[in-house]
Amino acid sequence: MKEIVLDTETTGLSVKEGHRIVEIGCIELENYIPTNNNFHCYLNPGRKVSEKALETHGYTDEFLSDKKKFNEIVDDFLIYIKGKKLIIHNAEFDLSHLNNELKIAGKDLINNEIIDTVVLARDKFPGSFNSLDALCKRYRIDNSKRKKHTALVDCELLSKVYINLIDQKEPTLNFKNSEMERSNIVYKNIDYFKKIIKPSDEEKINHEEFLKTNLKKNFFN
Repeated sequence: MKEIVLDTETTGLSVKEGHRIVEIGCIELENYIPTNNNFHCYLNPGRKVSEKALETHGYTDEFLSDKKKFNEIVDDFLIYIKGKKLIIHNAEFDLSHLNNELKIAGKDLINNEIIDTVVLARDKFPGSFNSLDALCKRYRIDNSKRKKHTALVDCELLSKVYINLIDQKEPTLNFKNSEMERSNIVYKNIDYFKKIIKPSDEEKINHEEFLKTNLKKNFFN
């Protein structure tokens, strides 16, 4: 089972105001384990970044000016997500921007199965704050790298939040090191080892005679 954890950054909040995508980040999971088959790109939106968006992600107009446009990466993106479930935090926002870009590029809108982690979190923790930062804090996930909202970092954090929300434990990926650690354990509390000594044939015969004699005595007394 392959799933894609997806996040976007934009020039502003509203598609109706003409805002566009400036970054797409995706992390592929297979059976909840990252495959390292990621998709990431910065995009030239063809318009200025709003002040509020700049505060959020820090991508300046100058930084984005030499990046590819969405129609240059759209085919690779669609191939990457084809047939895979999309895991998105506040999916309505990202899907509205992605579908707007697809419409401009003359492509079909996204019809993948969608899991919105905001909905999962609301169902699990009704009445609680369910931002990505709040969920990281709840699950004790280190989000210290999240100085700004950047798509790949957010995807990495969201993949861990998602696994916790569906009550799946993150797998131990480095089995070899785990085995080595177990093999290097020092057993400090063992004081001695017993050596097994097998009885001789004569001792076996004597033991059997002893048992017969004593069992009869115990049974009839």
